[in-house]
Amino acid sequence: MTVLAVVGPTTAGKSGLAIELARALDGEVVNADSMQLYRGMDIGTAKVTWAERRGVPHHLLDVWPVTRTANAAEYQALARAALDDVAARGRVPILAGGSGLYIRAGLEDLNFPRTDGGIRSRLEAELAEVGAPALHSRLATLDPAAAAAILPSNGRRIVRALEVIELTGQPFTATMPDYTKSRPAIQIGLTLPRPELDRRIAARVEHMWASGFEAEVRKLVADGLRDGKTASRALGYQQMLRYLDGEWSLDQAREETVKATKRFARRQESWFRRDPRITWLDASHEDLLTRALARIRDGRFRT
Repeated sequence: MTVLAVVGPTTAGKSGLAIELARALDGEVVNADSMQLYRGMDIGTAKVTWAERRGVPHHLLDVWPVTRTANAAEYQALARAALDDVAARGRVPILAGGSGLYIRAGLEDLNFPRTDGGIRSRLEAELAEVGAPALHSRLATLDPAAAAAILPSNGRRIVRALEVIELTGQPFTATMPDYTKSRPAIQIGLTLPRPELDRRIAARVEHMWASGFEAEVRKLVADGLRDGKTASRALGYQQMLRYLDGEWSLDQAREETVKATKRFARRQESWFRRDPRITWLDASHEDLLTRALARIRDGRFRT
């Protein structure tokens, strides 16, 4: 089984290209955006609507409640099962998303280190006391590569990286296999000039605010969003929660969402650029689908 993967930074057009490829190649899409697994997180994650899917089956959308803590090992099992199921029915599995660890989990045999309740509790208590930036500084000293891939505000992932370092005595990134150990895959990376990427991010956030994002977050709060260690920290959602708590104005929450999303997009690019198996295409070209199909069919991808 050969899997197609469409990767890259947020707003680059991954979902749209994945749907076009699925329609052209008789495929189905398997989601690899960690926040789109959550039910009800639609506007803030730019989750494709039923109409936008244009009849293409999508898998691993709306899987978890917002109270559930994300688990890459569990995602790996779900993604492998979905990819195998699509292939078993004679269709092309297309893994699409911008969560780098989830892409690798879908394509590779990652062995996730165990957790330790005592270490985790101690680090979480420290996180609550000193804040995520302080722990991120420690991580940057212990494992610069991991720190570069994790937002300084993402306390959950910082705690996990520090936990793995303490458990294994190795850098968090050392638990990842090299890029040669994966199932057969063709990976398409979408790239954009930085000014265009920034423009698209700002436009997306404006669209979120105009499309009822505040109402979406208020509903999710009623569903337990504040109790979700992962979902409550999602881009846009954590900023809107600070508005609802009276810490920020609505305009400030929007501006901070734009800034945080731009930083996140740069980290996504940094993560994916390290993978030599990805072949990059300019997402701004009008003939993007034609270019992608031509390269798939003539085998000029690194696999």
